[in-house]
Amino acid sequence: MYLSRFLSIHALWVTVSSVMQPYPLVWGHYDVCKTQIYTEEGKVWDYMACQPESTDMTKYLKVKLDPPDITCGDPPETFCAMGNPYMCNNECDASTPELAHPPELMFDFEGRHPSTFWQSATWKEYPKPLQVNITLSWSKTIELTDNIVITFESGRPDQMILEKSLDYGRTWQPYQYYATDCLDAFHMDPKSVKDLSQHTVLEIICTEEYSTGYMTNSKIIHFEIKDRFAFFAGPWLRNMASLYGQLDTTKKLRDFFTVTDLRIRLLRPAVGEIFVDELHLARYFYAISDIKVHGRCKCNLHATVCVYDNSKLTCECEHNTTGPDCGKCKKNYQGRPWSPGSYLPIPKGTANTCIPSISSIGTNVCDNELLHCQNGGTCHNNVRCVCPAAYTGILCEKLRCEEAGSCGSDSGQGAPPPGSLALLLLSALLGTASALLV
Repeated sequence: MYLSRFLSIHALWVTVSSVMQPYPLVWGHYDVCKTQIYTEEGKVWDYMACQPESTDMTKYLKVKLDPPDITCGDPPETFCAMGNPYMCNNECDASTPELAHPPELMFDFEGRHPSTFWQSATWKEYPKPLQVNITLSWSKTIELTDNIVITFESGRPDQMILEKSLDYGRTWQPYQYYATDCLDAFHMDPKSVKDLSQHTVLEIICTEEYSTGYMTNSKIIHFEIKDRFAFFAGPWLRNMASLYGQLDTTKKLRDFFTVTDLRIRLLRPAVGEIFVDELHLARYFYAISDIKVHGRCKCNLHATVCVYDNSKLTCECEHNTTGPDCGKCKKNYQGRPWSPGSYLPIPKGTANTCIPSISSIGTNVCDNELLHCQNGGTCHNNVRCVCPAAYTGILCEKLRCEEAGSCGSDSGQGAPPPGSLALLLLSALLGTASALLV
């Protein structure tokens, strides 16, 4: 009996809170997630998803190379510039700052000349494969908002895989394959993003578009985020509401653009010919001058601010949520299951605010402002009403004779004075909750 009563009152509380959410009374949940726009009716507030600004996420990552000693310069060695076997007088020396090429140079400010870059050791151990894993970790879930761009100082690799992790590097899934010959390297037919559609946007493809050797204007590899957005938002991304609608309803689509880590797997350097020139192995290596990753902290649409403190990214959660990604309800705000916020603005979307638990409502029974004790009762420490002898109930709203079934015209006790509908509903909620908790 108690279980059924509790479930009934819980269902009523959730229903009341849910019905109230879209209305102006609770638009305050979106106060930090709104902007003024101009319409035919004049200047109005546009309520939107709570999410941090998109930014350059390379400022917050940690990089790891495998094998760890793959960077050139220890011991010092010479290499051939741009793969030219007749220009092999360039030197890499880790002990000399001007000649060193450590991993952090993949993320420094570009625009200087000559450019700075990380460089691997040369392929001096051929025919053993020259392979490198470059892992980028954020220790935080992030959402990608723009293309991933990798700029090579050497030729672009003949074979490469971009991988992602959603569980901090415990497991990995391919994002995209890159090769001069997809069929030979990965047993996949070559495709480009332009070959995809709304229905196949999550397909993992192999592309030959970015594996064309040493041409000076061909140093860049892309993983196209915006082209995939465009399948829903249009070629100029002007219909973002359509994209947001898809993200709201399709978890697989949300997860596709979400990562905790990225891994660049360099599997074969740019050879440029069918056969490796074994007489000039110093011409084969990897060199990357820049990596761009734009995105935002994933806060499940429950925060607008993500702070970086003590080398850690953390969402400043709104809507009574908590956790690194605002992924659960706060204590005493578990009146219904947690849910992410909506990308779409009110009234089409909802903040999905966590609501108070029934148990937390019962702890603050009365006060002297909103929850008055009725019929002459007095509030004791906000936890109970001290009622006159003839009355009982959480707010002294019931006649004792009603409980005994002895109220009548000769009992000397009349009906309690009528209260507002809201107060009666709240009293019912509190009374039922209290009875269950006692």
